[in-house]
Amino acid sequence: MTYNELEWNSKDNLNIYARYWKPEGTVKGTVCLVHGLGEHIGRYTHVGEFLSAGGYAFLAADMRGHGKSEGQRGHTPSMDALREDISKQVEEAQKRVPDSPIFLYGHSLGGTLVLSYCARLHPQISGVIATGPLLRPGFDPPGWKLTLGRMMRNLWPTMAMSNGLDQDGLSRDPQVVHAYHSDPMVHDRVSARLGIEMIEEGLWLLENASRLRVPALLMHGSDDRLCSPQASREYQQKAEGRCTLKIWEGQYHEIHNEPEKDQVLQYALQWMTGTVHP
Repeated sequence: MTYNELEWNSKDNLNIYARYWKPEGTVKGTVCLVHGLGEHIGRYTHVGEFLSAGGYAFLAADMRGHGKSEGQRGHTPSMDALREDISKQVEEAQKRVPDSPIFLYGHSLGGTLVLSYCARLHPQISGVIATGPLLRPGFDPPGWKLTLGRMMRNLWPTMAMSNGLDQDGLSRDPQVVHAYHSDPMVHDRVSARLGIEMIEEGLWLLENASRLRVPALLMHGSDDRLCSPQASREYQQKAEGRCTLKIWEGQYHEIHNEPEKDQVLQYALQWMTGTVHP
């Protein structure tokens, strides 16, 4: 495989940092990754290598306000801006392997965003994978924080707070938790606007699952306490047969970082090649 680091500008002229893996020989398709809140694409190197070894190009971009991309940490001017960033990422993927199937792969907040992108914009892509999507939190956010966020999202939308992430709920692998805790590229910032609107977007998706027009694979750890696995079950039931749901028993939030991660990624590969069916 070949590996490159890339940059491009967003629609509002932020520098976006990306990494790209391309397999040798025939490319079966391209997977565009959208990561979760507070993290960065450096945490997905093993995913890129695994999917590339399986014949898929892998284009991962640091979300605005994350990793090596520009923008205030943990903030977006709107959900539209994040969807526009995904559109640009898809365009960059198409430039590199024209006429190749495109799959979106989003985790956590990224899972919410790829489902939102498909439901609201109806892109011409081959499918979408969402792991541990934030359709509904797996815990009750503090009431004071929600009230403050709703008050400030228009008055002071860039006001940043801690995201309150339960790091021990990421993975059953203590090395993953330690690496996350000590990673200088990880941050705990979320702005008033992003914090409220990402929750509202997840609830909108639950009410509008029938707007999904492309095949989707939802995967969730049964013991995820950050994002609700029950919400993924509800989404799949409402998606009118377009959505395959895989619940990984006993796993936490980052199923791609669990001890069984190879099984999880192999399942995603099989789904993309059409050997897994609802």
